[in-house]
Amino acid sequence: MIKLIQDVVEDMNKQLERIETSLSRLNEEQIWKRLQPGLNSVGNYCLHLAGNEYQNLVTGIGNQPLIRERSAEFNTNGGLTGKELLAKLRHVRTESIAILSGLEETDLTKEVTIPYELTDWNRMNRSEDKAKDAYEHKIVRTLLIKVAAHYGYHTGQIVLLSKILQPTDDHLTGLYH
Repeated sequence: MIKLIQDVVEDMNKQLERIETSLSRLNEEQIWKRLQPGLNSVGNYCLHLAGNEYQNLVTGIGNQPLIRERSAEFNTNGGLTGKELLAKLRHVRTESIAILSGLEETDLTKEVTIPYELTDWNRMNRSEDKAKDAYEHKIVRTLLIKVAAHYGYHTGQIVLLSKILQPTDDHLTGLYH
């Protein structure tokens, strides 16, 4: 496996371990609790991370069909346990690793197309013209870094929510800070 891909996967796997630790501390009600209107729950962030990773790595790089309902990631208010959310995240990771393992160094500079559902594209204000072709182009190397950063960002939110919902002095990230 290419060094950059090894580093990205290793970092994302560390983040996934932090999500697992956070989920294991919460009951189902806490997983889906929104601390106030307009905020997402831990469960919403888990669904969003699985959807984002799938869309960018499995669909974008792996050329698999887009299977994502982005709005549902944020509108869902329950129905999945922590174990089921973790299984979903792990399944997508397995698919991502299978695709990324097959890449060559020259693939890192290739441009890939990330498709979007038109309603998601428009909702995200991607175009003033309300595009009829809802997709963006990314260089694989840039996309890998973007997805890893996005994963880390939301993992931090999950860890913080977990500590708010189930107070602890433990350092859930394995780091002292």
